[in-house]
Amino acid sequence: MSQQQPRRPQPDYSRVQEEPIKYVDVFNVTGELASKSIAPLDASAMQSAETTVLGQTRRSGPASVMQSAANVNERAGVVRRNQTDVTGDEGVTVTKSTAVGEVWITEAVEGQVIGQYIQPEVPADITPTSSFGTDPITVGEALETAALSAADKPIDQSDVAAIQAAERRATGCNETLPGGVAAEAQSAATRNSRTMRSEDKATLSDVLCDASSMLPKDKAVTAEDADRVVAAEMRNNPDMTTTPGGVAASMAAAARLNHNFTP
Repeated sequence: MSQQQPRRPQPDYSRVQEEPIKYVDVFNVTGELASKSIAPLDASAMQSAETTVLGQTRRSGPASVMQSAANVNERAGVVRRNQTDVTGDEGVTVTKSTAVGEVWITEAVEGQVIGQYIQPEVPADITPTSSFGTDPITVGEALETAALSAADKPIDQSDVAAIQAAERRATGCNETLPGGVAAEAQSAATRNSRTMRSEDKATLSDVLCDASSMLPKDKAVTAEDADRVVAAEMRNNPDMTTTPGGVAASMAAAARLNHNFTP
């Protein structure tokens, strides 16, 4: 997977903006859509679609990115407040589907996917009661699950961001712990960016196989934990997607199991 960080619209009012921010500037899209400006009405439509399906607008999700870009474009005077550039029957869409027990959210513009991720289907204020056996699944155990389900995936920055978010949720510390699992993941991703052959790159299995023992403090996974990790992984992926079986997916599954299973 590419090591490139997702591009985000960064307003710079120190100079005159001559060209509008286009879809290709912030999303991995092609064809006619790539050259279209991100307009206010289209951003509003995506926000409305997200709210309808998710109950809210996701932080750092596609709708948020579109709104930021549209605001910059409007402020610079390169688009109009009532402008819309999205055409065709498909327009902007947010859909929910279930595959292999996972609930996937897919967001698209004119039929091109601009974001896809696991959605935890658990109320965020519910404390997990149990999972397999008598104990809830912890953050460390969810990370170890990712080491098995996506074992051969080379670690990149989207994985690092997800692992950092998971570590912080487990420990309550907002800094990356020296010698911790997130620090090891960052080192692995840095080495991978300098390694040409895929077979020589560090994988999720290499870093996460003993995640529980690397966390000085652990906790049962909640939906809020999973949502933070999903957002972090998606935000740091150029395609704004999460990895099937990866860190975000494993955290989402753990949150759902913790809520649904009883002793």
